[in-house]
Amino acid sequence: MSDPKKVLSDLVLSASTEHAPLDAPWDAIDIADWLLNLPDKEYQRCAPPDHKAAGYTTTDDGRPMSINVEMIGTGLVIQHYVAEIAEKHHCHMVSTSDVLTPHGWTTVQVIWDLSAKDNGDGTVTYTNQVTSHPTQEFMDFLEKTGGTFEQAAAARQAASGDHNRRETPLFAASIARHALARSS
Repeated sequence: MSDPKKVLSDLVLSASTEHAPLDAPWDAIDIADWLLNLPDKEYQRCAPPDHKAAGYTTTDDGRPMSINVEMIGTGLVIQHYVAEIAEKHHCHMVSTSDVLTPHGWTTVQVIWDLSAKDNGDGTVTYTNQVTSHPTQEFMDFLEKTGGTFEQAAAARQAASGDHNRRETPLFAASIARHALARSS
């Protein structure tokens, strides 16, 4: 029997990249510190009404983990983002996420990449990139519920793209507030 949590990385459920100005001095920006200390209410302000809760923990072996609960389209998604890269100007977070759909629970892999770029002219651009891949469990779930991967991918792309467009400028503003508070 195949592993239900196996990620099918050759299949893409959704991919979305958005950019926003980040109005803070380059040297004051610390995305990792912001993300791994993000207050619950601040997370909720970054994509109302979709963002429900956020917290910080670690994996069993001590790696930093951000827990996010949010609505993406019709799915309640519980993200378990493990930091593969956690630096001042770049975080690469990977989650096997639990998703409650109208038809029941399943899982997907979500990769969240957050980065800041110094534009060389005194401005900074924040990039928020989110990519999701199905797990074997997700594919079995689709088969059981009568859906197709193409339908699921189209729905997820529309919902994730909309969500990312709304949260990216609010994340950039939150990161800037965090940076300015730390530098004052």
